[in-house]
Amino acid sequence: MRARLLPLLIVLMAGVLLALGFPLAASLAAAQQQKVVVDRIDDTARFASLAQYVTVRADASGARKAGEREETLQSELTRYQDVYGIRAGVFYRDRTPMAHAPGNFSVPRSGPVRDAFDEALYSRGSHDPAQVWPWQRGRLVVASSVVRDGDVVAVVVTDSPTGAMRAKTLRGWLVIAAGEAAAMLLAVGAALRLTRWILRPVGVLDATTHDIATGRLKSRVAAAGGPPELRRLARSFNEMVDHVEEVLEQQRAFVADASHQLRNPLSALLLRIDVLALELPEGNEEIASVRTEGKRLASVLDGLLDLALAEHAAADLQLTDIGELAAERADAWRPTAEGKGVRLVARCPAATGWADPVSLSSALDAVIDNALKFTPEGEEVLVKVSANGATTVIEVADRGPGLREDELARIGRRFWRSPHHQNVKGSGLGLSICRALLAASGGSLTFAPHEPHGLKVTLRVPRTAPLPRARGSAQGLTER
Repeated sequence: MRARLLPLLIVLMAGVLLALGFPLAASLAAAQQQKVVVDRIDDTARFASLAQYVTVRADASGARKAGEREETLQSELTRYQDVYGIRAGVFYRDRTPMAHAPGNFSVPRSGPVRDAFDEALYSRGSHDPAQVWPWQRGRLVVASSVVRDGDVVAVVVTDSPTGAMRAKTLRGWLVIAAGEAAAMLLAVGAALRLTRWILRPVGVLDATTHDIATGRLKSRVAAAGGPPELRRLARSFNEMVDHVEEVLEQQRAFVADASHQLRNPLSALLLRIDVLALELPEGNEEIASVRTEGKRLASVLDGLLDLALAEHAAADLQLTDIGELAAERADAWRPTAEGKGVRLVARCPAATGWADPVSLSSALDAVIDNALKFTPEGEEVLVKVSANGATTVIEVADRGPGLREDELARIGRRFWRSPHHQNVKGSGLGLSICRALLAASGGSLTFAPHEPHGLKVTLRVPRTAPLPRARGSAQGLTER
């Protein structure tokens, strides 16, 4: 969920920062240009005030003669161009120069200079020039009218380079970009903390759900931290698990009590059947059938009682030599295997794991017993121990008929037996008991086909000690 939520938050924050950054960058560029334009307007107004008093004089031959004011204006324009590198000129209405610097500066037939000249000539002022961006090499042209006696007699035009302005704009943009990057880093950090705050209760709830699904019904979610909705969900989840645990406890108590209460009268009934059999001819088929069914019922009751105890009892986890324990159980079952003509092979090197030795022994007994039941004479049952990453594995593989793919998903359920094996002695509770014993100690039980035929049962126990789950732990779980 974090992989989906975090990118979404980052994209939204990046969109907000970009939505703020682009207008800010455009505003900065416009402000820089406006500052330059205002300066040029002031300059053109000053030159216009000088040009306003320039008059044209002619010498004796009728040729145009520059006066003192015109020479002063020309001197000012020349110095202005030398200092600032800005071309400037004062031009009469017919575009002839009154004064200009440099000497080749003139009003062309078209272009920005001509447009600014015409605007100032007819409207007594020019509009703001188009925005010049840092990647452009444009120039800023500003023009002002020279008014005398209410008439526009000339126009002052300045043509400014934009390199310095564009450099300042670019530096401002770099500052904005650095600020945006810093804000983005802060936003990512805030998004990480926000997603952690939101999703931590979800992760704790997921871990607790997994614990409960694997049989650790004492796990609870600490209803602290995270949004109020998730805290309410945690409390509701705990209430639900309390109710489920209470129902399962009632079910286990009922099964255990019923099994125990039925076991006594059943034993008395079997004893009376044995007494009755003494009064009847030896080999009576009805008595033999009743005795067989009675023993089968007693086996079912014993299995139900064992299952109730296995689901209820707490595991006593110890660091155990799994190889030694598996070899011991294989040796214990070897006489039974030899009596059936089955080879029981044990490959059990030393391998440690955390398990309840009693529960694991009982589970392994159930699995080996099940394998010997279905393995025909002359075949082999293999018990193999190996270390596999974080778990120690015990594999019990037989050479029996095996199970179909759809049956593998059902094996281990209470009272379930394959329709093809109904004639084999058993109650269908052995593997259920085995799974309950392993789940109580943090282990697991899986089933798979064993090629070319048969069934492979895999028991796994953890190799590292389980972490204690205390109230208010960092994982947010509590034990009740």
